[in-house]
Amino acid sequence: MRLIRNIYIFCSIVMTVEGEAPELPEERELMTNCSNMSLRKVPADLTPATTTLDLSYNLLFQLESSDFHSVSKLKVLILRHNRIQHLNLKTFEFNKELRYLDLSNNRLKSVTWYLLAGLRYLDLSFNDFDTMPICEEAGNMSHLEILGLSGAKIQKSDFQKIAHLHLNTVFLGFRTLSHYEEGSLPILNTTKLHIVLPMDTNFWVLLRDGIKTSKILEMTNIDGKSQFVSYEMQQNISLENAKTSVLLLNKVDLLWDDLFHILQFVWHTSVEHFQIQNVTFGGKAYLDHNSFDYSNTVMRTIKLEHVHFRVFYIQQDNIYLLLTKMDIENLTISNAQMPHMLFPNYPTKFQYLNFANNILTDELFKRTMQLPHLKTLILNSNKLETLSLVSCFANNTPLEHLDLSQNLLQHKNDENCSWPETVVNMNLSYNKLSDSVFRCLPKGIQILDLNNNQIQTVPKETIHLMALRELNIAFNFLTDLPGCSHFSRLSILNVEMNLILSPSLDFVQSCQGVKTLNAGRNPFRCTCELKNFIQLETYSEVMMVGWSDSYTCEYPLNLRGTRLKDVHLPELSCNTALLIVTIVVIMLVLGLAVAFCCLHFDLPWYFRMLGQCTQTWHRVRKTTQEQLKRNVRFHAFISYSEHDSLWVKNELIPNLEKEDGSILICLYERYFDPGKSISENIVSFIEKSYKSIFVLSPNFVQNEWCHYEFYFAHHNLFHENSDHIILILLEPIPFYCIPTRCHKLKTLLEKKAYLEWPKDRRKCGLFWANLRVAITVNISATREMYELQTFTELNEESRGSTVSLMRTDCL
Repeated sequence: MRLIRNIYIFCSIVMTVEGEAPELPEERELMTNCSNMSLRKVPADLTPATTTLDLSYNLLFQLESSDFHSVSKLKVLILRHNRIQHLNLKTFEFNKELRYLDLSNNRLKSVTWYLLAGLRYLDLSFNDFDTMPICEEAGNMSHLEILGLSGAKIQKSDFQKIAHLHLNTVFLGFRTLSHYEEGSLPILNTTKLHIVLPMDTNFWVLLRDGIKTSKILEMTNIDGKSQFVSYEMQQNISLENAKTSVLLLNKVDLLWDDLFHILQFVWHTSVEHFQIQNVTFGGKAYLDHNSFDYSNTVMRTIKLEHVHFRVFYIQQDNIYLLLTKMDIENLTISNAQMPHMLFPNYPTKFQYLNFANNILTDELFKRTMQLPHLKTLILNSNKLETLSLVSCFANNTPLEHLDLSQNLLQHKNDENCSWPETVVNMNLSYNKLSDSVFRCLPKGIQILDLNNNQIQTVPKETIHLMALRELNIAFNFLTDLPGCSHFSRLSILNVEMNLILSPSLDFVQSCQGVKTLNAGRNPFRCTCELKNFIQLETYSEVMMVGWSDSYTCEYPLNLRGTRLKDVHLPELSCNTALLIVTIVVIMLVLGLAVAFCCLHFDLPWYFRMLGQCTQTWHRVRKTTQEQLKRNVRFHAFISYSEHDSLWVKNELIPNLEKEDGSILICLYERYFDPGKSISENIVSFIEKSYKSIFVLSPNFVQNEWCHYEFYFAHHNLFHENSDHIILILLEPIPFYCIPTRCHKLKTLLEKKAYLEWPKDRRKCGLFWANLRVAITVNISATREMYELQTFTELNEESRGSTVSLMRTDCL
């Protein structure tokens, strides 16, 4: 049977599904499903491209020759569970690609054969044939692999017609079997023979002939109405003419002594693997292990599965000893509600023991068991409670594989465990084990399953499991990923469905060898602590099982349900060292930037100016415009460099000041107030002057106090208009000589907003006339007299050498 893709048409409805059909190539197939539709005839409107047609569970009672002409590509035809009484294989003469034909569970009484050369599967079982429906044409189907037959009578002559066919499986499904000619079955040439017996049928002859027929023999529906063979008949079945190595008996209902006879009969045949499943037995027992002949056998494996007991009178110990005294390699007794097991008091050859799904308790290990060859022990789904008892038992065996899942196992710290070094695979899932289990593990363990227990953490003082490769701790109560300091070879780790919030950095650092990790469905807290874990999928070779849908945030609440891969955790906020380095670098950059600005742009000077402007602004806010106007006492304040003082005193002052006192000029050295600082005097002079005259020259732009005076005059808060500044260009100034902080002065010079001192003396008259017009203002005589008197007094008090000491630049 090969898995293929099909398109199902439910008699007009098309859909694509994954289906199964026999012996077909792996390709897309068109399947028409018309099962369970109470059809009495084959539909006439079948799609010509149909390759699989299912007409099972209908009411068809006859097939017409034209029913399948339209589906020439038909490969699979399923007609089981209908009411067809006669079959003419010529009906399918146009279906050259037909490979699978199922007509089981009909009412067929006769078959008209026709050569279907490509047919591989033909099932005619569970029909109403009187004899086997086989003729000469059946022997010509050379490609036939699986054949299902039925008939009330079986004769040698029936099977001789197909004896030359090499069949894979022959299935004999009987509704009734009234006659069997002894020696008929061995004529068949098949690998597997499966016989489904009707009720109340003597199966002994069929069992004997079946063992001579195929390597694999399966018999279903065996009950206690059969007559048992005598010991002499058993002797007549020699190993020379027996073929069966695998025998399966299914749905068996016998008395204990009947089952005993079957075991004894099979024991002396060629059967190596004997399996009985779905068996029910009971009754009074007369035979036990003392009556069993254990000699002359090739038996290696016995399996008893799904065993049910009726009320019977026999000591169960005799049953257990009957089985354990069999000198075989493999023994399975599962789903038998077995409360305990007995072994003989001598060494046995068992290598594989499976007592799963019983009710075994710790009493099992309190009895002596000599199992020097035991490699695999399966005890899942029992009622074992003490892990240390199991270890003491296992220590006397070369055990390699141990399954103790689905028990009630616990381990206490004060209990000693002693495991053999041979144990490599252990399943302890679905128990009641806690953290202490890590103190009771085999040192050589390679595969360990501890899922669905009560483990909260992996203790750091646990023994070193240096060989451990696979560890499953899913469905426990872990709050962190276990480190690998004790599991240096760990490559596969499953911690799914625990209570892990933020996996620690210890796992990332110590578990470099882990290649497969399943940590999904944990309540992750998506903070910076989780960043390294999230990066495992991207920056490491670890394969994260279930990524990314199974990895979502539980905390904080605003991120609940968000997949970890979609959570953005900035590196800067999560890396403390990087944050500190970044802050230090930024501070250094800012420091360097400030230092550069201070050196290149003279920022300290701007700050001083800003401070003075601020103080002046606060003072101006408290003074009205009328008060400011009343404070004006001079027509002009003159700012100049000391190097240009000769021109100022010899040219500028004499030409501006008249003897009538109509123009008052404020000079620094005349009206300096020793009770104020230099900057306060400059601000006061500018405030009390109607205009500010700046004598510009290369010396001026190099003078610090001249810059100071120009800055305050330009940002004068005491004048509403911006025309209170007069520039006199005494000497040409190259632009490259002007400092960066004097960009306003540079702008005014570029606009030629200045008066230029003429080199031709004849033009000086016009120069002075323009300058006087610019500074002339109507100041009241009373104010002028008052101001003149006040500043004359100040001038007399301030005369002396202190002026030249306090202002050495702008004199």
